[in-house]
Amino acid sequence: MSPEQVVQRQLDAYNAKNLDAFIACYADDVRLFRLAEALPMIAGKAALATFYAEHRFNRPQLHARLMSRMVLGNKVIDHELVAGLSDASDEPVHAAVVFQVDQSLIKNVWILDAS
Repeated sequence: MSPEQVVQRQLDAYNAKNLDAFIACYADDVRLFRLAEALPMIAGKAALATFYAEHRFNRPQLHARLMSRMVLGNKVIDHELVAGLSDASDEPVHAAVVFQVDQSLIKNVWILDAS
């Protein structure tokens, strides 16, 4: 499976709020970083599953719309418009997300959002 196909599969699972299919796209030792932060905000597949179960997939309005995508080798860079992240605002958030894919699994993710 190509890096782009892996990232698309996780985006489809995200929008379906299918935690099992979403988590299946990630390596066991996945790390998620906010861009410019030295330490990961989430480390490991179990922590990723817990975070998305408790803070994302429980939000009925959650949806990410792909605005554009660039593929550079095993890196996939998405510009997403994400809605439903907060009860405080109905405004969607623009985010740039860089996915590093190794052996058909997402290994590292770097997130830059406009929040």
